[in-house]
Amino acid sequence: MELARQSILIGLLDADVDKKSAPTDAEVQAEYDKFKQEASASGKEYKARHILVEKEDEAKKIIDQLKKGGKFEELAKSSKDTGSAKNGGDLDWAAPDSYVKPFSDALTKLSKGQVTDAPVQTQFGWHVIRLDDVRDTQFPPLEQVTPQIREGLQQQRVQAFVEGLRKNAKIQ
Repeated sequence: MELARQSILIGLLDADVDKKSAPTDAEVQAEYDKFKQEASASGKEYKARHILVEKEDEAKKIIDQLKKGGKFEELAKSSKDTGSAKNGGDLDWAAPDSYVKPFSDALTKLSKGQVTDAPVQTQFGWHVIRLDDVRDTQFPPLEQVTPQIREGLQQQRVQAFVEGLRKNAKIQ
């Protein structure tokens, strides 16, 4: 009986916390605006391709092959990054700060269609990078991301509530 009583009380507490922690539309809008402002700090997104190899010499050979007319997409199939290798080295659209600093620095110096003249070293290996395009940062409409924002805000509040309970608990 005691276990059943505790289960019922926990269920009621959980429902009460969920109800009280539900974010308002204004809070969802504020979180969206905050995310948008942070994400647009650079203001640009880059569509890039890369080929990742273990050694600098391998990367230099790839650059030479590209200069002689080799197809980037074909050469990318040998990339150590198997995820992008299947797509011709395509990394899709991303802000420069989503990459490690050496990669990001090299990427932002390129012009559209340009390939790095020298291999770029990161902790992952040696990269040959091609910039396909640049655009202003794109954002999904608020309506599309509202459920994720609501869930994230609610989880933060529930976590804060639980932390408050733990902090104020007196164990005898």
